[in-house]
Amino acid sequence: MTSAPGIVAVVLVAVATLAIGTWGLRVSRTTSDFLVASRSVGPRLNASAIGGEYLSAASFLGVAGLVLTFGSDMLWYPIGWTAGYLVLLALVAAPLRRSGAYTLPDFAEARFGSRRVRAVCSVLVVAIGLLYLYPQFQGAGLTLRSAVGAPTWVGPVVVGAVVLANVSSGGMRSITFVQAFQYWLKLWALLLPAAVLVAVWYADGRPGAAAPMPAEEWSAPLAPGGGPGLYVTYSLVVATFLGTMGLPHVVVRFYTNPDGRAARRTTLVVLALLGLFYLLPPVYGALGRAYAAELAASGRSDVLVLELPRLMVPGLLGEALTGLVTAGAFAAFLSTSSGLSIAVAGVLSQDVTGRAWRGRRLAGVTAFRVGAVVAVVVPLLMALAAPHVGVARAVGLAFAVAASTFCPLLLLGIWWRGLTDAGAIAGLAAGGLGSGAAVAMTLSAAAPAGWPTALLEQPAAWSVPLAFATMVGVSLATRSRVPAHTGRFMVRLHTPEALDLDRG
Repeated sequence: MTSAPGIVAVVLVAVATLAIGTWGLRVSRTTSDFLVASRSVGPRLNASAIGGEYLSAASFLGVAGLVLTFGSDMLWYPIGWTAGYLVLLALVAAPLRRSGAYTLPDFAEARFGSRRVRAVCSVLVVAIGLLYLYPQFQGAGLTLRSAVGAPTWVGPVVVGAVVLANVSSGGMRSITFVQAFQYWLKLWALLLPAAVLVAVWYADGRPGAAAPMPAEEWSAPLAPGGGPGLYVTYSLVVATFLGTMGLPHVVVRFYTNPDGRAARRTTLVVLALLGLFYLLPPVYGALGRAYAAELAASGRSDVLVLELPRLMVPGLLGEALTGLVTAGAFAAFLSTSSGLSIAVAGVLSQDVTGRAWRGRRLAGVTAFRVGAVVAVVVPLLMALAAPHVGVARAVGLAFAVAASTFCPLLLLGIWWRGLTDAGAIAGLAAGGLGSGAAVAMTLSAAAPAGWPTALLEQPAAWSVPLAFATMVGVSLATRSRVPAHTGRFMVRLHTPEALDLDRG
């Protein structure tokens, strides 16, 4: 069904995104502008931008759909996604900013003095980025099909075109303004309709109180009951809590802060912004249990946020509310896709495409733009080829891979001087191959319930300890490979910028 408010919403969001990006282009000239906004983004603006890019299709659409289908146990998703920033705040944010790196591979090379570690990190950044971009384009297809009746392929193509135009024109400095705007758009796009829908629910006599979960289903929020179901829940918590620090589009944001203190302040504000936003999707999920239970039965729970206003409020007001949530959903795809594309393009421009333009004027910017094309086109083709994997499920798999690779690398690399390049490579390989193989098997075919399926669908509970143990074990066996500059580098990571070591 074609919806005029939905079409207007999509057009307005796209135009606003391009307009703000074009405005930001006026101050984007150097490679540093494109990669890290010349490290000049303040905490409040940066926190809004992080909120804009972090609240993806899974947050805007997936959480409500999961609550509709499985109930309150699905609140582990937003809890884990938010709590991951506590680890970032306490252990990673400030030291990572003090490292002076542009990207995760930059940090790895500076820490270990090894091009091989850098190459492995580059491959993982691109793999995680593409895996996370895939559900963004997929969600765009679902949104435009539900809101305006467009074919499924239209959403990914439109989002890809807008993201590519913005990212390649202004880079990180331009996208920072865009994503900050999109966070507040997403918040209000959920908040205002939610207020109206709760009022309608109250006026209807508060129908549809969800029945309590049967006793035999106590361990089954994501999988059949018993041990496998309980394992899947705990593994999901591990993936979401530890995977945040391994997401390339999240980590690169801390390189844009002026110093380590600003990075910590940014993280505090992010926690508040995410906590505020995540109050809203469960409201849609709970209301959906009273008014839209058929969406769960038909396997269309991901479109609950888009369909609920029409179902609860017939007429022009319902269409207007649908247009507003459509605008928010479209902003979610654009902002997250932009951040991921920046991260992937930054790595590609330094380690792959940049070498083709070495020595030419504006080589870094040109290489960045070529990398942006690759970063957008590949997941776009993935979404067109396989449009039916659940949005939140696909994002959860990306978190599992990130938790199994970059989480141990960052924590041990920042806090343990004994980590060697051999240990880092071995751990990245163990965690990456283990979780990556599980992801590939999960996406390729459906499997019957049981322990093998549970271990593959949520690998973090075993792949994260495997990566940590491998890094520590191999590093202890190769103590002689600890880089000579490790002591100096660790002092740099943990010394506040207010102390000028060079002069002191």
